[in-house]
Amino acid sequence: MKRRSLLLVEDDEVFADTLKTSFERRDYEVCHVDGFDALLAALDDFSPSYAIVDLKLVGRSGLDCVKVIHDRFPETQIVVLTGFASISTAVEAIKLGACHYLPKPANTDDIEKAFERDGGDASVPVDGAPTSLKSLEWERIHQTLVETDFNISETARRLRMHRRTLARKLEKRPMR
Repeated sequence: MKRRSLLLVEDDEVFADTLKTSFERRDYEVCHVDGFDALLAALDDFSPSYAIVDLKLVGRSGLDCVKVIHDRFPETQIVVLTGFASISTAVEAIKLGACHYLPKPANTDDIEKAFERDGGDASVPVDGAPTSLKSLEWERIHQTLVETDFNISETARRLRMHRRTLARKLEKRPMR
């Protein structure tokens, strides 16, 4: 039986090593890259059946990686992992070709289940609780961060917020 090929795009070396080892134990051939440029080089020699992409990478966004992987290998099952999930990035990840979007921490079982899911689940309960103001604020901050490629100064300018105020808010809610 042919080994399943998995592309792991993650810049946190400790987390990447843990995931890589776990998937190798499950008989995956794993190619780990730490960012967009390394991804482009790896795709010349590696054809993934599956991909795990961290949303927040140094340099370019994981969304850029999702787009490139999906454009080159449309059949690849892509799961986006993030330590700061938001509705806007979840929607964009799915539109760009991801099959699933999981908040960190996610383990190997969670990721494999996401790979296996073929469609949506209409039986998921619709929560009637209104979104809190803090959650709405964080959604807007995160959306603007994504739009500015995580440039703090530009994000603060667009939100009409002092840069130090934004930095304090980001310190209270780390992105990893």
